[in-house]
Amino acid sequence: MRILIIEDEKEIADGLEAILSRENYSVDVVDNGISGLDYILSGMYDLAVLDIMLPGMNGIDVLKKARSEGVTVPVILLTAKSQLSDKIEGLDSGADDYITKPFDAEELLARIRARTRASGSASSDELSFGDIILSKHRQELRCGERSVKLGHKEFQLMECLMINSSRIMPKDTLITKVWGPLDDTEYNNIEVYVSFLRKKLRFIKASVQIVTTKNVGYSIEVKDNG
Repeated sequence: MRILIIEDEKEIADGLEAILSRENYSVDVVDNGISGLDYILSGMYDLAVLDIMLPGMNGIDVLKKARSEGVTVPVILLTAKSQLSDKIEGLDSGADDYITKPFDAEELLARIRARTRASGSASSDELSFGDIILSKHRQELRCGERSVKLGHKEFQLMECLMINSSRIMPKDTLITKVWGPLDDTEYNNIEVYVSFLRKKLRFIKASVQIVTTKNVGYSIEVKDNG
């Protein structure tokens, strides 16, 4: 299960990441509202822990924008504010729950378990697009009777493209999600892995292809064989 933490206080963010990682959650951390919104909109997460006071865009605005875009992922607000009005505003903006700093780790974990159970948000084992199926458990890509195993980064990249199949994913967004911050010498990693995935799509004779939009990013589409 993937959890997104949007928190700008490094000590708190690091603590949350450590707590959740020990519970075998896959965790991503961002430290500002603008990036946090991009991550939520990716559709890759089962739950988000969202601080209200953030640079760039505050947590309430992030939440309102995400909900207006149709994002249904459960959101737990994390805030130093304890006033009733702040809690009401957060819940009215689409939050599923809130917890006030300082918080108890066991209480947070219990709230996460409750929200993911209530939402039924545990991801299906399979994603599909066109004639391909991506199995999360087996980390395998299938088309009809043909299948191929994917490496960890290949799988993450393909998963992100399939979850966001209706839009072009910016190169920088894909890099950050799959590799995290990179230096310039590693920046071309994505092109190498896109090449690997294209070869594997051809191997299983899929009609799906990865399309490059110059100076923008990548998307997937079904080839027109007509």
